[in-house]
Amino acid sequence: MSTYMAKAENVDRKWYVVDAADKPLGRTATVVAALLRGKHKAEFTPNVDTGDFVIVINAEKAILTGKKLDQKYYRRHSGWIGGLKEIQYRTLMAERPEFAMEAAVKGMLPKNSIGRKAATRLKVYAGSEHNHAAQQPIVWADK
Repeated sequence: MSTYMAKAENVDRKWYVVDAADKPLGRTATVVAALLRGKHKAEFTPNVDTGDFVIVINAEKAILTGKKLDQKYYRRHSGWIGGLKEIQYRTLMAERPEFAMEAAVKGMLPKNSIGRKAATRLKVYAGSEHNHAAQQPIVWADK
């Protein structure tokens, strides 16, 4: 019995909508990362980008459990001495909820060309409206 290996040129990409309202940020990000990689498909191949497009709506209504809003920080560094920048997740979720979701998903993708390509197929919106109706997205039901 031979193993099926997907080809990059004949990947059928679908569009999915994931609603993040009243769900933990990290749990939603794991579902989205798996969809972007294509792990839900029977023809998943680790070295081929078989993932789909994902639209995340209601990112501003995603929740962080416990004391994460006050104790968790998003950190970045400029590379210069003393160049560490920190922002508390309470502030980040209030000002840029789309970025918080993108950062969570991007951290769960592989750190290579497949992960970078998959991150471009992620579309995040703070509210419940998106402008991808022409792609006829399918609502992803949590299991």
